[in-house]
Amino acid sequence: MHIEDTHIADTPFKEADTLLFIGDSITDAGRDRTDFASLGSGYVNEIARTLHDRANGRTGPAVINRGINGNRVYDLEARWTTDVIDHRPTVVTVKIGINDTWRRYDSGLASPVDEFEACLDRLLADTARELSARLVVITPFLLPVTAEQEGWFEDLTPRTEAVLRAATANGARLVRADLAMLSAREQYEAAELARDGVHPSPVGHRIIADAWLAAVGSAALTPEPRG
Repeated sequence: MHIEDTHIADTPFKEADTLLFIGDSITDAGRDRTDFASLGSGYVNEIARTLHDRANGRTGPAVINRGINGNRVYDLEARWTTDVIDHRPTVVTVKIGINDTWRRYDSGLASPVDEFEACLDRLLADTARELSARLVVITPFLLPVTAEQEGWFEDLTPRTEAVLRAATANGARLVRADLAMLSAREQYEAAELARDGVHPSPVGHRIIADAWLAAVGSAALTPEPRG
């Protein structure tokens, strides 16, 4: 008797997997929060559509979007239990950081890098412990469209380094959206990728989705213990 493999073709996922994405407006992407199944119109939806296409008629893994526009890392921590842990996902993708920088410049609201890193580290470590979930972290990015935004890198560069450290410390798969967007600047103007330098256009969202799929969607996802 032939037992059919439940892995989805060309991906490391099974139909029983639940992929949960959490973050700020870049993840939110206008999703309908009254509809649990809504994925918004951004990179999460692009990833889900690609995985569905690869499933060759099967259902494919479940995909949940829990992005909320305007969130900083502390907002994620406040809702982590209900929006992440309670859903029992098998893969958790986190994209956070740009609002922690942005609010410093438009509202004078500080998010010290060491506190930001400690909070993100807690979330990743707690998730790995509570769920044994596979972790994925997408780096923040900025494509300056104004002279003022050029100055944001004073805050964002060390914050991105903090994201990299927290991800590495917790064995998370890294998706370098910052490098992917920078590479895309060879073909597109900054405003074509993110009109305000932060929120991606459809092209920008597809670039993030492709970076996630390249790093995660066709590679083994094996949790690594903290060192």
